[in-house]
Amino acid sequence: MKTLQIGVAGLGFIGPAHIEALRRIPNLHVAAISDMNEEIAQEKADQLGVDAAYGSYEELLAHEGLDCIHICTPNHLHYPMAKAALEAGINVVCEKPLSMTIAEAEELVELAEKTGLVNAVHFNIRYYPLVRQMKAMRENGDLGDIYSVIGTYLQDWLFYATDYNWRLEPQYSGDSRAIADIGSHLMDLIEHVTGLQIKEVMADFSTVHPTRKKPLKPVETYSGKMLKPEDYADVPIETEDFATVLLRFSNGNKGTLTVSQVSAGRKNRINVEIAGSKKTVAWCSESPNEIWIGERDVPNGQLLRDPALVDGAASKLISFPGGHNEGFPDTSKQLFKQVYGAIRDGKHETGLYPTFADGLRELYLGEAIVESNKKQAWVTI
Repeated sequence: MKTLQIGVAGLGFIGPAHIEALRRIPNLHVAAISDMNEEIAQEKADQLGVDAAYGSYEELLAHEGLDCIHICTPNHLHYPMAKAALEAGINVVCEKPLSMTIAEAEELVELAEKTGLVNAVHFNIRYYPLVRQMKAMRENGDLGDIYSVIGTYLQDWLFYATDYNWRLEPQYSGDSRAIADIGSHLMDLIEHVTGLQIKEVMADFSTVHPTRKKPLKPVETYSGKMLKPEDYADVPIETEDFATVLLRFSNGNKGTLTVSQVSAGRKNRINVEIAGSKKTVAWCSESPNEIWIGERDVPNGQLLRDPALVDGAASKLISFPGGHNEGFPDTSKQLFKQVYGAIRDGKHETGLYPTFADGLRELYLGEAIVESNKKQAWVTI
């Protein structure tokens, strides 16, 4: 079997996570990387054991024989990089958001369809086996009609006013932060599992730290490094630390969504509870190998991740026997397995993995939520 050659652009937090997942799939080779400049790129290449390092994306794109590019850079670079890769005839896996604007995302979707190249967005939360199990339960009729959905995504990495990252700057990340960054994952999860579309939203944002202290020295996301007082500059913050959103679904029923990047002790906690006419299911990313199943007339249950006990669709996302836990790194591996299967087949497959069209969908939702917060009113998508 041919070994597929891969380039990765951007080596902050998520780029190395992509590389680690790719290396656990047979016959894939991360051949080259790029970062902000040649010195940083070479340092990252030495750390990660990658042969070729470039100080510009253009050089990476020109690396001979690349089958796919992974775009793991700040948000404002996603659109031009994805567009350039597609125009160069190279398949693309892009971090979310797909672009900074709906117009850019629509252009990318159209270009991807025109080229026929494989295009994917890294909505990896879909690939927890028990998330897929909840989807299968809904599809099999085990949940009945969906009555309500309660979803939360809580973090604390921006808890202090001294916590800082490029995501706090709209010119690099966009007009929304918590919703666009982690809320997009949660909304994709909710629509993917329930099969419903969010049709209307009512949002309310809170910026807990209207002024933050920006480090005058570079600090990587999640590094935990602390600088001295003289190493900071006061910067006004325009994006949300916390958001809560009321949802109206396509079946007429309701839900709520809460995201926060200032919840002390919550490192990266996704929780979703889906109530149906037959039973309720609940799943949490901090204990991703179990589902709580709520009943009215019989004792509640708990399903543990076990390939012998789950639906066949969920079993395909499990690499180890029951009792051998799998988590966040495995979600990317499972997503990439499907993406690279499509690349080998030479055929983009809608519905098999999250695509640029799914990335566009999240931009529609995100823009409506931002508009709702500004108007303090319901907005239809």
